[in-house]
Amino acid sequence: MRARHAVLAEGLRKTYGTHEAVVDLDLAVDPGETYGFVGPNGAGKSTTINMLCTLLRPSAGRAEVAGHDVTRDPDSVRRGIGLVFQESTLDGELTAEENLRFQADLFGMPRARARRALADLLDLVELTHRKDSPVRTFSGGMRRRLEIARGLLHMPRVLFLDEPTTGLDPQTRVAIWEHLHRLRAEQEITIFLTTHHLEEAENCGRLAIMDQGQLVVEGTPAELKGVVGADLVVLRTGDDERAAHAVRERFGLEARTGPDGVRLRTPDGAAFVPRLCAELAVPVHSVTVTPPSLDDVFLHYTGRTIREADGPRQPDFGPRR
Repeated sequence: MRARHAVLAEGLRKTYGTHEAVVDLDLAVDPGETYGFVGPNGAGKSTTINMLCTLLRPSAGRAEVAGHDVTRDPDSVRRGIGLVFQESTLDGELTAEENLRFQADLFGMPRARARRALADLLDLVELTHRKDSPVRTFSGGMRRRLEIARGLLHMPRVLFLDEPTTGLDPQTRVAIWEHLHRLRAEQEITIFLTTHHLEEAENCGRLAIMDQGQLVVEGTPAELKGVVGADLVVLRTGDDERAAHAVRERFGLEARTGPDGVRLRTPDGAAFVPRLCAELAVPVHSVTVTPPSLDDVFLHYTGRTIREADGPRQPDFGPRR
């Protein structure tokens, strides 16, 4: 019988001495979802994935992945998942095809089935023309696509991606996500990923924001941004201090000045701007309107931006891979 949830965690906790890496985590991910774990370095994202993938034993609580308990039945969990680490684990001296064949042998896949799956996945990630090339000659984006293909080779029900586009340029990130969307549609799998790139998190159907080991809030990107509600309006004027005072007096809105001009928030900023410009007795040189972002959501719930929260790289309390 198919599991109701692709990933389920109840009271999941991981501690190292007095350090609480993950605190009482509850989550439920449906089959076929693209689910994102968002947060700064050290928030507990990688530790959570390591527990769900049976690489770390939980200190408390329970979790099921692909219908199997991660503590009581880890072998069944491993057979039902694919995993792509932050760091590349490909053998650079082997060809793309040889790396995939090695993975198939590890999973005991019959030769005929492995050959068909290998050819289909190389085609899916557009690497068929480089199947005989050593991986050391591949770009970062090509290696990431090959690692995703390797994670899917044994047809897992859940694909875990730990910071899948770290170190890649924006154009390559877009290409990787195009492949992931196509893979999810064609393979009918659940994708569970961690990321601290908020623009990347927009690709997920549902998000959980993590901070200091705790799940802060969960929802679709639209739902989370709807909590913030107001658009950001930035004005450049002939007299920013006078303009900010007028905004506060005439419209009852909080406005502050800065290096980029006058900043204020209001619902439906695009509709508000013409009235604002007409009633300000100050020359307006430029106006920009920006809808709420996920960074605004992170700021709303934690009191800081994710870039401020990132700071220096936090120590990795998980297993070395």
